[in-house]
Amino acid sequence: MAEKKEKDLMQESIPPMGFRMIVREFLKDKMAIFSLVLLVAILLFVFIGSVILDQDQVMYVSILDKYARPGSISMNGTQYLLGADEGGRDIFGQLIIGAKNSILIGFSITIITSIVGVGLGIISGYYGGLIDNILMRIVDFIMILPIMLIIIVFVSIIPRYTIWSFIWIMSAFYWVAKARLFRSKTLSEGRRDYVSASKTLGTNDFVIMFREIMPNLSSLIITNLTMNFAANIGIETTLTFLGFGLPSNVPSLGTLIGFARSGDVLVNRQWIWLPASILILVLMLSINYVGQALKRSADARQRLG
Repeated sequence: MAEKKEKDLMQESIPPMGFRMIVREFLKDKMAIFSLVLLVAILLFVFIGSVILDQDQVMYVSILDKYARPGSISMNGTQYLLGADEGGRDIFGQLIIGAKNSILIGFSITIITSIVGVGLGIISGYYGGLIDNILMRIVDFIMILPIMLIIIVFVSIIPRYTIWSFIWIMSAFYWVAKARLFRSKTLSEGRRDYVSASKTLGTNDFVIMFREIMPNLSSLIITNLTMNFAANIGIETTLTFLGFGLPSNVPSLGTLIGFARSGDVLVNRQWIWLPASILILVLMLSINYVGQALKRSADARQRLG
C-alpha cells in the first residue's frame, strides 16, 4: 500500500505535458470548448458539403430565378434554401464553396508565411552580423512597399490566375512582419544560459535554433498563427469584396458580401449577404477563442519546463 501511495504521489507530481496540458486548459474554459466544437463542425460541414456540391451547377445562371427568396423552388425544380442572387445562382451552394475557398486561402497563406517568417526570423536573430543585416534590409524594403496596391496590380495583370496564384501572391509579401517579430525574440532568447551551454557542447546550430529555441517561442507562434489565420481570411474577403480577389467565377465569402454594395440588396435582400457575414464573424471568434486556449497551454508548459 505504501509503495502504491508513493507511486501515485510521484505521478501526481509530474507536470502534465503535451496533449494532456492542452486538454486541461480547454476544460477550464467552456467558451474555448464550445468554440472548438463549433469550429470543427463548421469545417467538416463546409469541406464535406463542397465535395458533394457541383460548382458548375451552383454557379449556373438562371435569370428567371433572379433574387428568388429562401425556400422557393427554382425553374429546374431544385429548392433554394437561402435564396438566389441577381443571376439566379444558389446562395447556399455559394456559401459552402465560398467558405471552403476562403478558409483554404487563409490557412495556406498562414502556413506558408509562418514557415518562411519564423524560420528566417530565428536564423537572422541567432546568427546576427552579416546574415542579420542582409535579411533585415530585405524585410525593411518589403515593409515600406504599398503591399495591398502591389497585390492588386499582380492580380490585375495575371491573365488566368487561380486560387493558388492568389495564395502565392499574398504569401510573397505577408511573411516580413513575422520575420521581424521572431528575429527580435530570438535575439533575447539567444542570450540565455541553455543556448550558451549547447554551443559549448558543440551542438549543431540548426538543432539549437529549431529544437531548443523555437519550442520556447511556441506561445508566441501559436498566438501569431491564430491571429494571422483569422486576419488572412479577412484580407481575402476584403480584396474579393473590392473586386481584386478571386476570379468572378469562383465563389467566395467576399463575393457574397460584395452584393451588399447595392442599397436595394443591403436593405431588402439580406439573405444574399447576411449568411456570409455571420459565418465570417463566427469563424473569427471561434479561431480566436481556440487560439487563446492553446496559448495558455503553451505558456503553462513553458512555466513547468
